[in-house]
Amino acid sequence: MSAEIHDPRQCELGEGPLWHPERGQLFWFDILGRRLLSRAGDRTLDWPLPEICSAAGWIDRETLLLASETGLYRFDLGSGELALVAPLEADRPETRSNDGRADPMGGFWIGTMSKTAEPGQGAIYRYCRGTLRQVHPGLSIPNAICFSADGRTGYFADTPTGKVWRQRLDAEGWPEGPAPELFLDFEAEGRRPDGAVVDAEGALWVAQWGSGRVVRHLPDGSFDRAIEVGGRNSSCPAFGGADLATLFVTTACEGIETPDPAQGVLYSAAAGVRGRAEPQVVL
Repeated sequence: MSAEIHDPRQCELGEGPLWHPERGQLFWFDILGRRLLSRAGDRTLDWPLPEICSAAGWIDRETLLLASETGLYRFDLGSGELALVAPLEADRPETRSNDGRADPMGGFWIGTMSKTAEPGQGAIYRYCRGTLRQVHPGLSIPNAICFSADGRTGYFADTPTGKVWRQRLDAEGWPEGPAPELFLDFEAEGRRPDGAVVDAEGALWVAQWGSGRVVRHLPDGSFDRAIEVGGRNSSCPAFGGADLATLFVTTACEGIETPDPAQGVLYSAAAGVRGRAEPQVVL
């Protein structure tokens, strides 16, 4: 199964696709290009950003929560104005935000990493109702942040290790119990897990950086299927469309020396299964 180009605009590092359920509209980022992209029918939309931003959640119909290299910000889609919600490693200019996603309890999880991918300099944080707390320190490139439908299980990866972990969460969405357990290990295959999302059947879809594909693994960890994309550096999937049955996949030109219009663009494919609407972020 393969995907087709949905939007031909090339991103140096396409990431963070978010389907806004109230607007019926997809948003995504070019992290290194410092811009937010979207479409309204055939019309392309593009917001320049003052610093690196990488992930978003939706607050209401007109407002997104953006994760940047210095903080979490409210972003007004009409005016383009940013308003600080909480600082995020603002005292560490050597780091930036990376993968992030809202959980079913209304919290927002966001990973940070060194701008030069120095090992162990990243972490994962959770913001919820005014509290920002570090929950997983000592990571290199945190990715694959996503959640089960009931919000009691969270997933995350550290891309260079090839591993995806599963974490038990309490009734308020914070980590509880023992340390995260290993869920998937792609190291032997030489695959690198990037962004991920959970579908309506509880299966995990993981983009594999450098492999040009997104793989689906069932709740027991077994492999189910793969969707190939033309962009070698597939970075993050998201479900969208009127029935949430379209899988959108961002890709990146970063690290690819030969110019190629298939790299760094947004892809889409019929997933054969429905996704779930992204939860609203509660500030």
